[in-house]
Amino acid sequence: MRKMNYLLLVLLSTLACNTEVPTQFSSEALHDTFVTLTGESIAFKDILEAHQGKTIVIDIWASWCSDCIKGMPKVKALQKDYKDAVYVFLSLDRSQEAWKKGIKKYNVSGEHYFMQSGWKGAFGDFVNLNWIPRYMVINEQGNIELFKAVKADDHKLIEALKK
Repeated sequence: MRKMNYLLLVLLSTLACNTEVPTQFSSEALHDTFVTLTGESIAFKDILEAHQGKTIVIDIWASWCSDCIKGMPKVKALQKDYKDAVYVFLSLDRSQEAWKKGIKKYNVSGEHYFMQSGWKGAFGDFVNLNWIPRYMVINEQGNIELFKAVKADDHKLIEALKK
């Protein structure tokens, strides 16, 4: 019994130490490629570089995702309250056609990219993508200010935008 308790303590300690949140994207995530609305391929690093010096809100979503759609009014409220931020939408739709239809249907304003590598591509793996919607905030210095939020009205998301 004592040995079991010791092993459990070691396991919990190991897991607790592995909670560091990254502040920079991995090289693999930066080089993962996305598709633009015009069908061109673009590396994630180029998306970030286009907005260097600005706060970027990343919204990972899909038009088939009911939680994503329910969260859209909250995203629109963020866009109204934090107009200086850039809003980048990364879609996990099953097809580019469904993605484009979803943008129009839900009147999603911002920059749009299709995640051709999907949930388990280099970007998805880096952010440990296991649920959508997923929100991230990149600060003006290009660092990950907020690594994970699943609601657009999460207080951590709001605080990250206020900085």
